[in-house]
Amino acid sequence: MTSPIVHFDIHGAAPESAQHRFYAGLFGWQVSPRGPGYAQVSTGEGGLRGALVDAESPSVTVGVAVPDLDAAVARAVALGGAVTMPPTDNGWVVKAQVTDPSGNPVTLIQDRA
Repeated sequence: MTSPIVHFDIHGAAPESAQHRFYAGLFGWQVSPRGPGYAQVSTGEGGLRGALVDAESPSVTVGVAVPDLDAAVARAVALGGAVTMPPTDNGWVVKAQVTDPSGNPVTLIQDRA
């Protein structure tokens, strides 16, 4: 079984209004502010959902659905990754964040199917 990418986060230090205008204007994405430093993004019918997140450094993080979050976190560590956020319920999803052996972040999201 493969695990699909189901979410993305785009981090940046630009003013929220500039970042929101950029992605809405360039791609036609719907950007919905949800609180300080965070906006949900809809890329269109059938497309990925994501977020624009205020952060000091620019980066893009993908979110991958996994059938067993605890097992996926353990597997990531066994394969040379590291845990940067243990499994956490944020009210929308249960997720964890790991890094690959090169330090790239990956968000693991408990598949609710």
